[in-house]
Amino acid sequence: MGDVLDADVIIAGAGLTGATLGLALASAGLKPILVDPQPFDAQVAPTFDGRASAIAFSSFRQWRALGLGPSLEPHAQRIEQILVTDGRGAGAASAAPGGAFLRFDAAEIAGRAADEPGEGEPLGYMLENRRSRAGLAEAVTAAGLTVLAPASVARVEFGGAVAEVTLADGRVLRAPLVVGAEGRGSVAREAAGIEVQGWSYGQSGVVATVHLERDHHGVAYEYFLPSGPFAILPLTEQRASLVWTEPTRRGEALRGARDEVFHAHLRRRFGDFVGRVAARGPRFVYPLSMQLAAQLVAPRLALVGDAAHAIHPLAGQGLNLGLKDAAALAEVLADAMRLGEDIGSVAVLERYARWRRLDNVAVSLACDGFNRLFSNDNPILRAGRGAGMAVVNRLGPARRFFMQEAGGAVGDLPRLLRGEAL
Repeated sequence: MGDVLDADVIIAGAGLTGATLGLALASAGLKPILVDPQPFDAQVAPTFDGRASAIAFSSFRQWRALGLGPSLEPHAQRIEQILVTDGRGAGAASAAPGGAFLRFDAAEIAGRAADEPGEGEPLGYMLENRRSRAGLAEAVTAAGLTVLAPASVARVEFGGAVAEVTLADGRVLRAPLVVGAEGRGSVAREAAGIEVQGWSYGQSGVVATVHLERDHHGVAYEYFLPSGPFAILPLTEQRASLVWTEPTRRGEALRGARDEVFHAHLRRRFGDFVGRVAARGPRFVYPLSMQLAAQLVAPRLALVGDAAHAIHPLAGQGLNLGLKDAAALAEVLADAMRLGEDIGSVAVLERYARWRRLDNVAVSLACDGFNRLFSNDNPILRAGRGAGMAVVNRLGPARRFFMQEAGGAVGDLPRLLRGEAL
């Protein structure tokens, strides 16, 4: 007589990556259970997560394929251009117009003229995390997925044929596979004995939403300053999300600064190219660090998202790596189920690990390297990176490759990232 199981897959973590994975698995006929310490109502509150994320066009295809398009599209701001500038002085306003810069334009990869912003796919979409969480919560509820929240994983035991998850309230769940999607402090990862390597950058990301006097025209700005990147990312309703990297002590001071002091610092870095700016809503400060798991899988366990790789937010690739993980793992498990294989076996899970290992490590180390290269005022490095940016800016094929890579369209794409159902 076989084991009585509660689900095919237990997903620890119902955030953006975990909820996406749950929907993808359900769409292929598997039965997932989501476990999260925070109920969906708390996750969509404006004070829960002040960040906005750059969603690669391939990641947005996945959400559309899972039925999230109608709920997310009204809140998604198309990114039509990205302007990257190496700033020299105290703020973005001091970046010399004739200095080193890179310009990426969606028209170059979408087969359209530059004056047709409404045609074809953009470079990506800016979406406030609370909007993405709300759309995923609605879809998870509509799909009838089991969500245990608030509930936290206290212990995970991996047997020969089944994994057993004990919750903090004493409930026990059993399934052939557990997925760690609960972030940097993954209990599932620690239970499997998977080590992590990483370091702190001594920086924090100060995040705020501002209203702009002038239209941003879908342009995202990334200024590399000696203290760290300063990004101005377009949102709907003539707003922008700021990701303002500062040394940790200064970032904490900005969170508690009076409004007039905060705005004074903001104006020095922001410049006046979009007119007056006014901060709206709370400020958030997130410590920045790098963390990579030594393995993506173990018997009866797979890791996705920040549980596998937590990286510097430079270029907005962190969430997109997690969404790629979700698409690849869902496809591997769906195909294995249809073949009658044990979805929690190492043989099946290694297919997922081989698919995602190189991309995860390469992007993580690239973001780390770019941050170290640009977050300083060394004159030798400044000259070298200026020359490199000038060369790339003149080479159309190089620019187009970077845009396709950032959009998640390079390499062996999972079906969901191509916009296809499982």
